[in-house]
Amino acid sequence: METPFPFEPVLVFGFMAIMLLVGMLLRASIKFFQTFLIPSCFIGGIIGLILVSTGLINVSTDLLETFAYHLFIISFISLGLTANVNKGGQASAISPVRGSLWMGFVSGVIMAMQAVIGTLFVFLFNISGFELHPNFGFLSPLGFTQGPGQALSIGRVWQDFGFEYAATLGLSFAVFGFGFAFFVGVPLVNWGIRKGYSCQAPKELPRDFLTGIIQKDAKKKVAGEMTTHSASADTLAFHAALVGLVYVLTYLLVLLINHFIAADAAQSMWGFFFFFGILIAIFLKFLINKLGLGYLLDPGMQRRVTGWSIDFLIIATVMAIQVVVVWDYILPIVTISMVSGILTTLVVVYLGRRTWAYSLERTAGIYGITTGNASTGLLLLRISDPEFKTPVGIELGVQALFSAPFVLSYMMLMHAPFWWGWSIEAVTLVYAGLMSLSIVLLKLFKYLGPRRF
Repeated sequence: METPFPFEPVLVFGFMAIMLLVGMLLRASIKFFQTFLIPSCFIGGIIGLILVSTGLINVSTDLLETFAYHLFIISFISLGLTANVNKGGQASAISPVRGSLWMGFVSGVIMAMQAVIGTLFVFLFNISGFELHPNFGFLSPLGFTQGPGQALSIGRVWQDFGFEYAATLGLSFAVFGFGFAFFVGVPLVNWGIRKGYSCQAPKELPRDFLTGIIQKDAKKKVAGEMTTHSASADTLAFHAALVGLVYVLTYLLVLLINHFIAADAAQSMWGFFFFFGILIAIFLKFLINKLGLGYLLDPGMQRRVTGWSIDFLIIATVMAIQVVVVWDYILPIVTISMVSGILTTLVVVYLGRRTWAYSLERTAGIYGITTGNASTGLLLLRISDPEFKTPVGIELGVQALFSAPFVLSYMMLMHAPFWWGWSIEAVTLVYAGLMSLSIVLLKLFKYLGPRRF
């Protein structure tokens, strides 16, 4: 039966919403999920993946990937628009720098290491009879350190360069990364707490943190404050409109850039859409503040926009994985993921134990980032510092500025074979050199002290 309007996009969104509700129910009811603090969106995404893969529900994978791509960009733009607020409630640009710089250097070490591991194993698999795309190994740092949104975004671009199924393969690496964050990171932080390495952690986590549901009689936190009158426009609608404005401006900017660069590079620009988006968002926030209108930007309300986009992003990315495709590459995916995950754990713990203060908290935060995204970093941090009394929570936000030179350089290197015809061997050597540089910088800034735990 034909319908007067296309329903498929809204129905897919509705199905993702149902999976989120299912995930919330399972998180609140099952001890296993509470023990490892697995987010409801990830649980719901796995359930949805099972339903889609078994054919019980017919959902377009292309539409799920489209949702994931745009939600990823929305989350970055919303982050860029979020005002910084100090304890007094005033906007502030001052944040702890030393810890953030340490995290930036660690990200530089880990992402390069994951890339080197990936390319070395691709070489070994290919001489053993596999026919993996040369860029296959770069999906490891994309999935682990950059998260599902980046893995999907860049993967879709690489498919146009002839790397078949790059998007869904990248998402599979992201799922393994989350697996390390939850099933290794959570026990690791709990071990540190039991050993007494955190002075902020309670004897036991509050029930609402475990179940994900705030109890009926508990004191509710304020989600945000109204900055516009609902007689004109709802405050949430205003903050969402700012995201829309930045999105359109970013789209126009990318179109403009593409007119002046080579076709191959122009195609890749859509994979960097998120980067231009967050830059424009930060500039718009700066302009609004300069005009004396910063009081209209409520960080709590903007975080709600970021939060829902990330929740639905994770659901969409997990559901978009094509199991049949992944199964054909299961041996290299599992091998590279396990080696990358184990070495990431060892290196992060080694470096984290040698920080000057808040060693467990900083280890937890950066481990979450290098195996998932900023959300998993905050989740692991909250176990050891539930009230965010240490400066590490702020450092996790600021570290993106210090890790950006490494991340952008690494992202450019991944495209070097497509843009400039570099060999994978040459790119791998550059990665190894940049990893060494990051370690040297850690030593120069005296970030490698004696063991703290």
